[in-house]
Amino acid sequence: MNVVFISPHFPEYYHNFCSRLKNRGVNVLGVGDCPYDMISDETKNSLTEYYYVGSLENYDEVYRACAYFSSQYGKIDWIESENEYWLELEATLRRDFNVTTGPQIQDMRWMKFKSAMKEVYKSAGLKVADYIKLDTLDEALEFTKKNGYPVIVKPDNGVGATHTYKLKDDEELKDFYNHKQDYIDYILEDFVPGDVVTFEGVTDKDKNILFSTSHYMDTSIMDTVNDASDIYFHSEPVEGKPIYEIGEKVVKAFDTRSRFFHFEFIKLSEDKPGLGRKGDLVPLEVNMRAPGAFIPDMMNYAYDVDTYTIWADMMIYNTCFYEIERKYYVGYVGRRLGIDYELSDAEVADKYREYIKIEADIPQVLAQAEGNHIFIFRAKTKAKLNEITKAIIAHKKKKTAPKKAVKKTVKAVTKKVEKVKEPVKEAVKEPVKKTVKAVAKKVEEVKEPVKEPVKKTVKAVAKKVEETKEPVKVFVEVDKEVVKAALEEPVKAVAKKAEEVKEPVKAVVETKKEEVKAAVEEKKEELKEVVKKSPRARKAVKKPRHKAKKR
Repeated sequence: MNVVFISPHFPEYYHNFCSRLKNRGVNVLGVGDCPYDMISDETKNSLTEYYYVGSLENYDEVYRACAYFSSQYGKIDWIESENEYWLELEATLRRDFNVTTGPQIQDMRWMKFKSAMKEVYKSAGLKVADYIKLDTLDEALEFTKKNGYPVIVKPDNGVGATHTYKLKDDEELKDFYNHKQDYIDYILEDFVPGDVVTFEGVTDKDKNILFSTSHYMDTSIMDTVNDASDIYFHSEPVEGKPIYEIGEKVVKAFDTRSRFFHFEFIKLSEDKPGLGRKGDLVPLEVNMRAPGAFIPDMMNYAYDVDTYTIWADMMIYNTCFYEIERKYYVGYVGRRLGIDYELSDAEVADKYREYIKIEADIPQVLAQAEGNHIFIFRAKTKAKLNEITKAIIAHKKKKTAPKKAVKKTVKAVTKKVEKVKEPVKEAVKEPVKKTVKAVAKKVEEVKEPVKEPVKKTVKAVAKKVEETKEPVKVFVEVDKEVVKAALEEPVKAVAKKAEEVKEPVKAVVETKKEEVKAAVEEKKEELKEVVKKSPRARKAVKKPRHKAKKR
């Protein structure tokens, strides 16, 4: 058997899918965008051969890789990646290399688009949250009038909770609409109150469930992505539970032949008209691939099986050789950078060493949804699991004095003050009275001696002023007469000079006036003579150019 596995090196633990196939004699042919020298030894050892391409986004390169494998090993039987991102790439390669195992390109719509998933759910008789495609703002506002707030907006074709938001009113809806990514097609969905519960497993070629389990999301993935908060969840049994019954319906409704599947539901936290009562499960979305966040390993630890081997046996033998029996509860905690935890990573590892199965740093590209540093642990009881979870996620608190202790201290101090206050008051009161009286007496003693000298000084100053006032007055009067006499002579001289000049000026003006008059008369006579000699001038004088209008 020849199996092409796309991106066997990422996520890091995906080499487990490849190694289980190789251990059973399958040619596992890896195609990846990481140079061979840079992939892990576990990945190298899990592959029969590895073909490096510059980019998995470049279809021609990937096609040539598969063509090379086909020429070297014969017909390709399976093309897989177990990664949501590469589902369309897988399907296109299956078409071009005539691989009939696995979904085809025409199946991608209901596998990738949430709006199409809802139609399949409905066909299976399951109720889904009301929704519309977010085309116009007016339609969106009309939808909220009908369904109310909050609403959920998310990509119709998206992975995880990226670009998924909870909107609380018209203002937030308008703001989102005006700033949304234009290249993403969104759907607007009625908010369903509750927690996410998963159902995942492996089916054979006839859609029979070979192995399945469930996980309860203690935190909302949407909130942890948007708020960069801790993420934690735990495994739950499915045997004889409602989730198995509804999960089986979904498996039959979708094309789940020979697949690892991962379904998500919302367990209602309250009654929701049109959907169900508190505790009912409402379908959310489907994923035709293995769940992420180390969930395959969590399945292993819960049942003491090897999920990767179950998957490989399904592909090779169409069966599962394990006896499926649940033995443990398994928990997952993803911590965030920048949060001050009560216990350090090392302290957690040391304190819960016997329970912890995996501790790892998560690549930044996955950390948004999974956390930066993770712990996976298991316990026989749910109570013990919860204890470990609380210890790992506990944040350090600011130290403050307990309220009761503060109250007691305040009361004690108040009581002590009251006891001390009266004796102090009495002790201080008498000396203060004596001091005040002594000061008042001293003031009176000083006041009288000072009073008499001040009176004498005031009288002396007043007398001195009167003595000085008269001489000053006489001096001002005398000075005024002197100034007046000094100005009288110059004024008389100027007036006399003006009289002397006035007469000659008057005589000159009269003379000039007679001369001007004679000159005017002379010119007047000359002008008359000129007019007499000119016939044209005479005519103009006798006959005006324009006749006067009669009135």
